[in-house]
Order: sequence, then C-alpha cells, then structure tokens
Amino acid sequence: MDHGGHGMTMDLPPFTLGRGLEFSPDPFFLIGCLAGLGLYGWGVLRLRGRGDSWPVGRTVSFTLGVLSVALVMCTKLNDYGMVMFSVHMVQHMVISMLSPIVLLLGAPVTLALRALPVAGRGRKGPRELLMALLHSRYMRIVTHPAFTIPLFIASLYALYFSPLFDFLMGSGTGHVAMMVHFLAVGLLFFWPIMGVDPGPHRPGYVMRMLELFAGMPFHAFFGIALMMATEPMIEAYRNPPASLGIDALTDQNAAGGIAWAFSEIPSVLVLVALVFQWYRSEQRQARRLDRAADRDGDKDLQAYNAYLASLQARGR
Repeated sequence: MDHGGHGMTMDLPPFTLGRGLEFSPDPFFLIGCLAGLGLYGWGVLRLRGRGDSWPVGRTVSFTLGVLSVALVMCTKLNDYGMVMFSVHMVQHMVISMLSPIVLLLGAPVTLALRALPVAGRGRKGPRELLMALLHSRYMRIVTHPAFTIPLFIASLYALYFSPLFDFLMGSGTGHVAMMVHFLAVGLLFFWPIMGVDPGPHRPGYVMRMLELFAGMPFHAFFGIALMMATEPMIEAYRNPPASLGIDALTDQNAAGGIAWAFSEIPSVLVLVALVFQWYRSEQRQARRLDRAADRDGDKDLQAYNAYLASLQARGR
C-alpha cells in the first residue's frame, strides 16, 4: 500500500474497528517494538539468572506499553490514519499520552542500570555511557519542566496549525518521524512526573501533579478548537478518498472530540500512579524512622543499664 503523500489514492473501504485492527506492520515500529521487548526480556532474565528479583508488575507494564505502540503503528489503524483525521488522532493520543506512561511504569532505565555489566577499570561500556547520559547537562535541560511543558504544548499547536504537518504527511518517512517525535515528547514530559526511573529532576509529589495539570488543559483546548471549526483546518485531510464515505469536517470534529476526551485518561492514570508512589514513599520513610527510633531506644536502654550498674558498684 502506497503511503506516498496527499496525491495518493488509498483503496480503503469504510473504517470499522475490525478492519482497523488487522495486522499491517510499519517496518520501523515493528522492529523497534520487537527490539524493545527483546532487550527488556534479556534484562529481566539476566537479573533472575544471578538471583535478583524484578517486579512482575513492571514487566507487565512495559509489555503493555510496547503493545500499545504496536496497536496503532502495526495495524491498519496506521493506514487509515494517513487519510482519516479521527484515526490519526487516536494514534497521536495513544502514542504520546498513553504509551509513554505505561512504558515508564516499567522502569526500563532502572532495569538497564541493574542488568548491564560494569566495564573494567578505565573503560566505558553501555552502562557507563548510560550513566554519563543521565548525568549530562543535555539531559538536565531536556527533562526540565521549563522545556518539557512548552514542548508538549508546541507539539500540538505548532505542528498541526502550520505547513509542517502537511509536509510530514507527504511521505511515509515523514509520518513515521512525526510518530517517533510524539512518542519521544510524551516520554520526556511524563518521565520527571512518573519518577520511577532515576533522572536529573525529581520534584516533590505536589509539584509533579502541578506539572501534569500544566500541560493537560492545552490538549482539551486543542480538541475544542477542532470541534468548533466550521471548515477543515488540516490540508492533508481536506479531501478524504470517496471510498471511505466520510465528510472531512465531520471527521475533523470527531478528531477534536477524541483529543478533548483523551486528555482525561492520562491524567487519571498518572494521578493514581502518583498517589500509590506517594503512599509507598511514606511507608518507607515511616519504616526508616521506626528503625532509627529502635536503635536510639536501644542506646538509651544501654546507657540507663550502665548508669544503674555504676550506682550499684558505688554502693558496694
């Protein structure tokens, strides 16, 4: 099937969910998904092989994250997304706002740091390069909220409401590059907020929630703008193939509704994860304080016993 640009004729029947979920892989994303699952599985098996544990929930979460990417990029959803704005918006929302959250809950960076072997003295292997990247100035900049929040917002407005979107949609390569960008932006935005993997910025839980709410409303406003438009706003979807039997403006309104509704889903997921992490953190802190109090209590008891012994000795 040709993904060559606006002038292409895609012989697609009217969209149904069954047709949309048929296997139709994009080679780049298929290889990427298989490589991601393979490397993650290797890391887990390496830990198990040396007697270390790795939470099953993290493995399940990462696997679901990869499958969510495959769902929108390795099925006919990707083919329909080239000619239907509403289907494209489903792809965008999943790959930029759902997949990153579930992938990050899998803690792939933590797994890599634990599984990769330590290089010999004076040498740098993959683990050392990853550590250097995590501590680099570049990473401090690109994961800072002052960078991630504007980037998250600009990925919507500057892309869709400029000629850049039509240029990228003009080729299969441009479309793949755009989807990779959406995934990367989502990972950068949610990484400091989720806080499972180590990173340059680790704000408190309240600040993380504020960062989340700073970006989400703009998705809703973007969706509302599409829903309220009285004419098609995106050139690439202005003239859908007649075989689809859809109206461009109706399809655009549906895309706006998807963007508006989808902004709620990640917010709920992230808030649930943050509350759970906060609760776990408080429990760990309470246990540390209890252990410290026990140690201090033992010291006090020993000092008191020594004092009684000294009194007894003086009495004798």
